[in-house]
Amino acid sequence: MEPPLLYGFFPILIAYITSDIIEQISFYFLGSDFWLLTEVGIFLESFFSSMLVPLLSVQILHYAGENIKESLLFRLESLLWGIYLVLLIVTQFTDKIYYKTEDNVYFRGPLYFLLLIPPALMTFLNIGYIIMKRDVFSRSQIKAFLVFLLIPLGCILIQMFSYGLLMIVIGTSVAALFMFGYLLTDVAAEQIRQKEENAILKTETAVLQMRPHFIYNTMTSIYYLCEQDPQKAQKVTLDFTTYLRKNFNAIAKQDMIPFDEELVHTQAYLAVEQVRFEDKLLIEFDTPHMEFCLPPLTLQPIVENAVKYGVDPENSDPLTIKITTVENEDGSVITIEDSGPGLDNAGENDQPHTAILNIKKRLALMCNGTLTLRNRDDDTGTIATIFIPKQ
Repeated sequence: MEPPLLYGFFPILIAYITSDIIEQISFYFLGSDFWLLTEVGIFLESFFSSMLVPLLSVQILHYAGENIKESLLFRLESLLWGIYLVLLIVTQFTDKIYYKTEDNVYFRGPLYFLLLIPPALMTFLNIGYIIMKRDVFSRSQIKAFLVFLLIPLGCILIQMFSYGLLMIVIGTSVAALFMFGYLLTDVAAEQIRQKEENAILKTETAVLQMRPHFIYNTMTSIYYLCEQDPQKAQKVTLDFTTYLRKNFNAIAKQDMIPFDEELVHTQAYLAVEQVRFEDKLLIEFDTPHMEFCLPPLTLQPIVENAVKYGVDPENSDPLTIKITTVENEDGSVITIEDSGPGLDNAGENDQPHTAILNIKKRLALMCNGTLTLRNRDDDTGTIATIFIPKQ
């Protein structure tokens, strides 16, 4: 999951601004008796401001998909931040960088510029990294990060030569607002894109499922059962109606659905197919864990794929499908095991395989879930495993 910038960056920014406000009130309104409060305010302001660029670097690296601890950028910035902290601590014991008089008056020392060099270098490193990795960022992300980096950088350069101005504090605050706005816009656009993509994938999967051959066979079965076994025909009609209704409802759904809804959909489909294949299709359910949600049209298409490639009317052995659910510490696991021909003979280049690929995409898109398929240990049959992480 993406680490929210709001949780780390903005609390530090608020602490930075608050420290500056305390310093200004103590310096301009409380007088020399509050020199210690002013001293603490200046120290905290400098300390919190130094954390902003490294925190932003962590966010940038995460957007780029890099391992933060192994990143050269992070190591260099950690080194520069350490140098800054050493300078800040040394400053408390010398008047070469900045100092306060007994009258609560603030002065810069001849080496004041040294304190601004590490933040400036960290900023340049981030700018260079963004330019180098620009292909992995969206346009809104590039704008957001560059606005925050360039405005404070300009303020640092100005404050090096303009004594007494609060350029860095003001510039950092304004730049942070712009950055936050750009990132919110980017997040909103990404959510819209994901919903549109998910809607397309669901529609494609549903269309692939609604095979004319399956509908024709079912209606033919019902036709003959009306004369041979009217009660059974009535049940098959109800199951087929449930199957169609669940399909249409799934297309309209925008969010995750309870597992029991998807299970009813699957059971309705299997009930229809068992009328056609009778003792050639055996079904086992072991689903004690049902208190979770998953994307619609996830379980049923996998089971349908198993039936299509697993039932062989000329083979005396029936197809057995077992559906189980378990809960572990990370989430929910659904297992669909069949005794069919296995993956090597499952027709991977046709439409059902496309539906499987769409299921994988929707699982990743909607809940960071996964779908894996493998042959059973005896090389006959397939085991499909769906993992839904805890939400």
